[in-house]
Amino acid sequence: MRGWVKVYAETRAREDILRYNPWYLHGPAGWQTRQLLEGRVQSSGVVVVHLAGIESIDQARTLIDAEIAVKREQLPVLKHGEYYWSDLEGLRVVNVEGIDLGTVSHLFETGANDVLVVRDGERERLIPFTKDTVKKVDLGVREIHVDWDPEF
Repeated sequence: MRGWVKVYAETRAREDILRYNPWYLHGPAGWQTRQLLEGRVQSSGVVVVHLAGIESIDQARTLIDAEIAVKREQLPVLKHGEYYWSDLEGLRVVNVEGIDLGTVSHLFETGANDVLVVRDGERERLIPFTKDTVKKVDLGVREIHVDWDPEF
């Protein structure tokens, strides 16, 4: 297993990262493309992979903290009303009263639901991405309409 690397993936199920090929890795040397040769989930739940061109422990070490990306066209087509997080980042968030709450900085998952992190200057709001809260996502005008108290 020389040259195999442990992977932390942000896919819904960690092993789903094994469905994509090639990978685009970003590390100290910039972006590089790597073919996924093999991969599996160990009994501990850790995903390990063998990437083309990585045949030794020393080569594997060069990938520590590298980010994994795939091209959008590699991702599954979503159903109506579904969004990739990258679609939502940067959108303005406006509540039902028309008050601008800021811009989506990023999202995170809690287990119960995803959460929008909305920033307006120094202020940060955590808004649950649920049917009750998110009333409309309009990618055309780059806005998310939410039922949210601006004081929260």
